[in-house]
Amino acid sequence: MSGFGPDHLPYGVFSTPGAPPRVGVRLGDGVLDLAFETGRDCFAAPSLNPFLALGPAVWAEVRDEVSALVRDDDFELLPLASATLHLPFEVADYVDFYCSEHHAAGVGRLYRPDAEPLLPNWRHLPVGYHGRAGSVVASGTPVVRPRGQRVLPGDDAPSYGPSRRLDLEAELGFVVGAPSAPGTTVAPDALADHVFGVVGLNDWSARDVQSWEYRPLGPFLGKSFATTVSTWVTPLSALDAAWTPLPGQAPAPLPHLAHTGGAEAAVGLDVTVEVEVDGEVVSRPPYATTYWSPGQMLAHLTSNGAALRTGDLFASGTISGPAPDQVGSLLELTADGTRPRSASGGDRTWLEDGEVVVLRYSALSTTGGRLTLGEVAGRIESARTHT
Repeated sequence: MSGFGPDHLPYGVFSTPGAPPRVGVRLGDGVLDLAFETGRDCFAAPSLNPFLALGPAVWAEVRDEVSALVRDDDFELLPLASATLHLPFEVADYVDFYCSEHHAAGVGRLYRPDAEPLLPNWRHLPVGYHGRAGSVVASGTPVVRPRGQRVLPGDDAPSYGPSRRLDLEAELGFVVGAPSAPGTTVAPDALADHVFGVVGLNDWSARDVQSWEYRPLGPFLGKSFATTVSTWVTPLSALDAAWTPLPGQAPAPLPHLAHTGGAEAAVGLDVTVEVEVDGEVVSRPPYATTYWSPGQMLAHLTSNGAALRTGDLFASGTISGPAPDQVGSLLELTADGTRPRSASGGDRTWLEDGEVVVLRYSALSTTGGRLTLGEVAGRIESARTHT
């Protein structure tokens, strides 16, 4: 079933002609209408949030119920071709991390060639920034080239206009279901108590806007114009076979970021990513090389007592591996726009109007095959007329 078999069963929100959006589970090239199949009111909603809020015990109960329906062939499958897919959950907050050592070091070498590539705090905590929930959109939504302040080559002062250095960032996103109380913290080992599942994610970036604005408070308008997520949310329970040891952490994390059981318990996900730009695969970043674990990201996010809310989304940051063809951004692939992004010829570096970016994800299944996670696609449209 092309990675969408009974071992996967990802959740999404869909609508059909004459019927409102509701929650479904994908199976092959079809979708199960969960409100109809299970009779649960939470699935008649136009987002996953009412279901996510019910917590891990109900998530497991429903997965068992749907698995039984599929196993017994006791269901009606609606063709995906007749359905419209929507943003699968209402995003409460969005936080993006910077957890790939290969990416962070690569960017550091580009921008600080005469200094240590990693800043002093990087190996002590998962660095992140607070993004904009309202600009998270579903796969397939066009991405309008943003405008902003940037300093053009040869200029001494900034000007305002369309970004000339539009980039992609291949990431993995984590969807929070069960909230936490304000003033409390979440331990690194408690990921599955709060996080329902994962989505593919593209954190589009206007590098010229970003480089001018980010000092001293970090990313802002260079990031907040669009973040695209997949329309299917893969539950963590489908990824049991994909967990893998982290590459190693030194120095050892402080106690509030340490997994019980030490380094052996600090695990990440072996998810492979394929980055396609304008029909050409330009990179294959491996998430398994990421330095900080998903549980450590969640622990750091709440380490000051900040509460989790149903629908919170946090992302890994750009996924990059050690090889030149394993980077998750054009910033790295083109060495900040100084070389072509394609090995097959041409002179293109940054994203151009009309180009389509597609991110594809896969992971090992509990049955020994591979799951195909929801893809993330977006077409670049020209900047809108300023009014």
